[in-house]
Amino acid sequence: MFKIFANAWRVEDIRKKLLFIFLLLLIYRFGSAIPLPGIDLELLNMVRYGYGGLGPNAQTVFSMLAGGGLGSVFVMGIAPYITSSIIMQLLTYAIPQLSAMQKEGEDGRKKIQQITRYLAVALAALQGAATVFSYVNWPPGQAQVNLFREGHQNIFVYAMATLAMMAGTIFIMWLAELLTEKGIGNGASFLIFANILAGLPGGAMMLWMMVTNNTSVGTIAQVIILLVVFVAIIAFVVLVHEGERRIPVQYSRKAAGGGGGAFGRNHNSYIPLKVNIAGVLSIIFAMSLLQFPVQISGFFPNNTFWATIASYLNFQGGLHWIGAVIYVVLIFAFTHFYTSFAVNPVEMAENMKRNGGFIPGIRPGKPTSDFIQTTVNRLSWIGAVFYSLIALTPILLDMAVRDVQLGFGGTSLLIVTGVALEFVKQLESQLLMRHYKGFLE
Repeated sequence: MFKIFANAWRVEDIRKKLLFIFLLLLIYRFGSAIPLPGIDLELLNMVRYGYGGLGPNAQTVFSMLAGGGLGSVFVMGIAPYITSSIIMQLLTYAIPQLSAMQKEGEDGRKKIQQITRYLAVALAALQGAATVFSYVNWPPGQAQVNLFREGHQNIFVYAMATLAMMAGTIFIMWLAELLTEKGIGNGASFLIFANILAGLPGGAMMLWMMVTNNTSVGTIAQVIILLVVFVAIIAFVVLVHEGERRIPVQYSRKAAGGGGGAFGRNHNSYIPLKVNIAGVLSIIFAMSLLQFPVQISGFFPNNTFWATIASYLNFQGGLHWIGAVIYVVLIFAFTHFYTSFAVNPVEMAENMKRNGGFIPGIRPGKPTSDFIQTTVNRLSWIGAVFYSLIALTPILLDMAVRDVQLGFGGTSLLIVTGVALEFVKQLESQLLMRHYKGFLE
């Protein structure tokens, strides 16, 4: 991996892209430290670090995944854009006009992208208002404190804070699109990746403080168990991410021979299919939708119904079994949904038939497309099972080791590892286009 980065740094245009990515991520991290108008910074630090009995809740976990720090203008991050993208992808299949628009080619995709942006702004306004309500009655459902300073607890300041969060989300959307256009890989994934990495030093420091402040055998054992589980999760993610099913394909090459005869020569190849084609996107999508009702519950701080929903979907202190079931179902649903438009078995079968290719033992045409579709479905479900187990592991671990509160968990490690592996593959493809083949040997 280090050799890949060394070779990439020697190529001028790739080096410029890497520096551009670093610059935009630096801007993003600076913006995460800008507080909202009227917010009480001293009280905010007490909440952020769990002082005075005001521990973190689901919103701090969600902001770690989706956006910037608690109480900052980037607190919502890229989450509204991700949610709007999910909604638009679902509507594209449900609404014929959007489906026809998508088939128009590049112009149609640009129109859908513009609608996605407008929807993201609307969701940012809704989520921003819910976040302000939750700050006024923090933690949500208990009405303990108001995170805004005295003298700034009025509707004008609340409206300014909502607008500031909306502006922050729009700016992050612009950064994500710039990263996708001029960087390497998916810009939204990079922003989430950077935000999670920013929380790792704090989590590591909390582990160190636990060991130094309490040297009992039980505490040291808990820390060792956590570290072993995290290493195992990373290894398991790499195994699943790199796993693939290779479908053998034979291509028959015919040429005219002497005397009007013909001879054939078979060329063997294969179709590589990932175990989980959706990758970490299914986890990100599932967590975004799962936490959206928690954000909405901020509108109803003293409502028992919404407080119950928030408690079921709260990741902190162990996810309720109902929330865990919904979480797994969403992971499976998004895995299947993403795979359905990422892989087109009919087109693959037609291309093979057109080029004289066939899968041994399978007839060309529809039998080939059915075989590929069945294989893709099986691989996707297997990958969804693996990723669901990984996503639930930190929740079960948190229930067993409640005294440990970290700024990262198994899902965060899953996303970080998946994005890092994808970034390395993107670098490999960039280098291969420039004939840097030696690093693969």
